[in-house]
Amino acid sequence: PGCYDDIEHAATIFIAGSNTAYAHPILFRRIEAARRANPDLKLVVVDPRHTDTAAEADLHLPILPGTDVALYHAMLNVMLWEDLLDREAIAAHTEGWEALRDLVRDYTPEKSANLCGVTAADIVEAARWFAKGPTLSLYCQGLNQSSCGVDKNAALINLHLATGQIGKLGAAPLSLTGQPNAMGGREVGGLANLLSAHRDLANPEHRDEVARLWGVDAVPETPGKTAVEMFDAVRRGEIKAVWIACTNPAQSLPDQKLVHEAMQAAECVVLQEAFADTETAAYADVLLPAASWGEQEGTMTNSERCISRVHAAVPPPGEARADWAIVCDFARRLDPEQGARLFPYESAEEVFDEHRATTRGRDLDITGLSYALLDCAPQQWPFAEGAAVGETRLYADGVYPTESGRARFHAAPYRPVAEAIDARYPLHLNTGRLRDQWHAMSRTGRVARLFAHVDMPVLSMAQRDMELRRLNAGDLVRVKSRRGEVVVAVESSDSLRPGQCFLPMHWGARFMGGLGVNALTVPTFDAVSKQPELKHAAVQVSKAELPWRMAAAALGDGAQLLDAVQPLLRACDYAAAGLAGRDRDVLTLRLAHAQPLPESLLAALDDMLGLGDPLAVMHYQDSPRGISKRVRVEGGKVTAARLTGETAAFEWLRDVIVEGMDAASLRAWMLAPVARPPAGGGGRGRVVCNCLNVAEPDIVAAIAAGADLAALQSKLKCGTECGSCVPELKRMLAANRVAA
Repeated sequence: PGCYDDIEHAATIFIAGSNTAYAHPILFRRIEAARRANPDLKLVVVDPRHTDTAAEADLHLPILPGTDVALYHAMLNVMLWEDLLDREAIAAHTEGWEALRDLVRDYTPEKSANLCGVTAADIVEAARWFAKGPTLSLYCQGLNQSSCGVDKNAALINLHLATGQIGKLGAAPLSLTGQPNAMGGREVGGLANLLSAHRDLANPEHRDEVARLWGVDAVPETPGKTAVEMFDAVRRGEIKAVWIACTNPAQSLPDQKLVHEAMQAAECVVLQEAFADTETAAYADVLLPAASWGEQEGTMTNSERCISRVHAAVPPPGEARADWAIVCDFARRLDPEQGARLFPYESAEEVFDEHRATTRGRDLDITGLSYALLDCAPQQWPFAEGAAVGETRLYADGVYPTESGRARFHAAPYRPVAEAIDARYPLHLNTGRLRDQWHAMSRTGRVARLFAHVDMPVLSMAQRDMELRRLNAGDLVRVKSRRGEVVVAVESSDSLRPGQCFLPMHWGARFMGGLGVNALTVPTFDAVSKQPELKHAAVQVSKAELPWRMAAAALGDGAQLLDAVQPLLRACDYAAAGLAGRDRDVLTLRLAHAQPLPESLLAALDDMLGLGDPLAVMHYQDSPRGISKRVRVEGGKVTAARLTGETAAFEWLRDVIVEGMDAASLRAWMLAPVARPPAGGGGRGRVVCNCLNVAEPDIVAAIAAGADLAALQSKLKCGTECGSCVPELKRMLAANRVAA
């Protein structure tokens, strides 16, 4: 119900379930600017990890995974006993207060502190800041992707209702949508139990309204199956055919073993996709090439209900078409007479016009909008016919879209995570975003420069947990849940408390061995929203003893090279494939296995990388020790390298290829077991600022010379574009101060 302008008007910003500095960097820059303009503005962050967002907070509440509801109930308990409520707003505009009041009386700060793993004093302080207001809460998938996600969202909204903080300057709950056009998808009824314009399929009046709008006798009253339910039904044989559009379930859904079994069992899989190399594409019987957002016309709605026109930047390639055009064509072929009547659209604008008509009289009424108006400027809904502007904030009049017109308090007790830790699976696994990747990487995984910050899957653990397992940074570990396992490298992180670990959500089978990160996650879902608990699983971690190692890097077409190495990813216990480079693609490949791979697989890899002819490459062979190395030099530049059995030189050789460095001075070292080449022979190091290609060594040198953040931004320009590297720059500056 709020808007982005509320950032500048808030006295407290309350962030929950979101590493906003990573996931919404432009928005976080605005928060930073608001705090500079108003030093009294408080920032509270609720997150089990000490993220870059939490590092900026005035108060960080590092709750134990899944305890959000207990925290919010405890905050409301404080507000209740200290009389920090807006009792007039409760009486005039809400219902169900008595049941919630009675429930939260048991959630004292002391009791909830034990549940949540934070101090009672911090709960009290958070409650007082929130109640004083105006408070803007920002939340995302950390709340949503849970077996009790609706309870978590509603418990946070309860705080706003109880303190009268909705529809006012700086005061609102504002969901930060985690997917492109997620808001737009909800508006058109893009869920199995919804109809257009926030209509409920279970409501007979809503079904009748849509039937009249569509010109059909009736709309089926039985809802379809949601994603997790659907693939379970496919696996059982209840559903024989599945049409998948705009998503990659063979990477993104939990319990990937079950999903892959379902795909295999399906009699027909139709995939409507812009990229032919996703994990799901491997199962497609029919592949329908779809246009991506930059290749088609349409609209997009953001988190503050603002609708923008999207214009095609380039025409769709080959046979690719807009999704609506594919659906219309299929409908007309399926039933020429009814298809032509029900799907008469000839343009995206005609589809929008019908959607607009379905919103008349609804809470998101956009009957006053048109493509022509949106071409002038984006507009917020509701924007009813005859309106001059949309509504900046909803519910300022205290009237809500319920039968009574009153907001409903949600009284639900705290429930723990769906999967508890135990002696066999003693660690909490949390999943989340990387800074420079997006979702399943079907698009961002094709862009080499986006691997510069993090180039492979890495499990983050508390140092104490690593010591208990006798692990060192860089070791390979086996992460196992009750559903599956993955093998990844491990690192120590001070962002995690003991007993917890973190693995980024993006890595699927295209970039790693096994079935990807979601081989571990839990298919249990919320009874109302049907969102699965992707954010938490109970796991065990142990060292992976894989003595055979191989690493390779090669210049070429990144997507084609990734395609070519897929058999190797499937053949090894550990595999990590990615890209490097900026102006050109360089494949990176790391493998480990319990025993050496067949020579035929290595020979095929050498041929693919241009390393097959021993007369055309530098090579070293020590068969008794299992060591084999090959390096190709063309035009004085290294273009490919493959190291087997001993891989110490891999990282600097990869950097030499990426930077296109002259090979003459390094030739004597290329086959040597050295982790660092002679002075001046290495690469630039890890890139911190991807926008402007600023590497870590350059930043470290500038800091050592006395640069502060302003000087770094002025001299090196890092952190001056999207700004997502600013928190890391601050950490580097702080680490230098501690070291000094």
